[in-house]
Amino acid sequence: MGKKKMTILDFKKYKEEGRKFTYVTAYDYTTASIVNESECEVILVGDSLAMIMLGYDSTVGVTMEDMIHHIKPVVKGAPDTFIVGDMPFGSYNVSIEQAISNGNRLLKETGCDCVKLEGGIEMAKTIEAMVKAGIPVMGHIGLTPQTATSLGGFKVQGSTPESARKIIEDAKALEAAGVFSIVLECVPSVVGKAVTEAVEVPILGIGAGPHVDCQVLVTQDLLGMYGDFKPKFVKQFAQIRKAMVDGLNAFHRETLSGEFPSKEYCFNKEVDIPKLY
Repeated sequence: MGKKKMTILDFKKYKEEGRKFTYVTAYDYTTASIVNESECEVILVGDSLAMIMLGYDSTVGVTMEDMIHHIKPVVKGAPDTFIVGDMPFGSYNVSIEQAISNGNRLLKETGCDCVKLEGGIEMAKTIEAMVKAGIPVMGHIGLTPQTATSLGGFKVQGSTPESARKIIEDAKALEAAGVFSIVLECVPSVVGKAVTEAVEVPILGIGAGPHVDCQVLVTQDLLGMYGDFKPKFVKQFAQIRKAMVDGLNAFHRETLSGEFPSKEYCFNKEVDIPKLY
């Protein structure tokens, strides 16, 4: 029997019951279908596709068209998994009207279950307006990759009492604005615990320690697919990149040696070929 797809109401229910869950990424149909066969409950089609799929240096260059193009096949590939569509940089920070318009577009054109956007107190009014317009919103605070440069780069956030307090205030502001969950990225474990205890919506932690309600990892990171770069908070649960390279090399060797294709991989029906030469 397949897994039952989570709903937005389940997020808070899971937190109330103390039930942990998992949240991974996918950017294409095949990966989404694999996640759908797993026990992982949530998929993010993140703007991290900039680096993972498109080879960019940061997430800033990703467009709405890029996101829609990648979210649509993920929705098709994972019908039993809750799908989150990331709103890219520049798609919601100009005005409330722009945010609502692009949020509507992401939901209508892809069929994803909610949108995610970055920012704390400064985005609360925008998020409140989006939620009132009927758009389910997942928040994202702590390290926010779209604005990482202004935060001093990809560094741990909340390492001082003042910055930790700001993150807690951000979480409370987003909860008051109507988000149903919040991604918390790259903070000390004690801050992850404090934020989780400060709000009633679930905290989805990526590099936020063990006390959050849900653990988040990029699929290519946790499966060892993304090369040599590995953030401190990433545990590699498999070595898929090595397995893929080994398989490709075996194909290459057997082709050069003539071992492949052997008879079992050929169509062996006898056919009378007319003499044409």
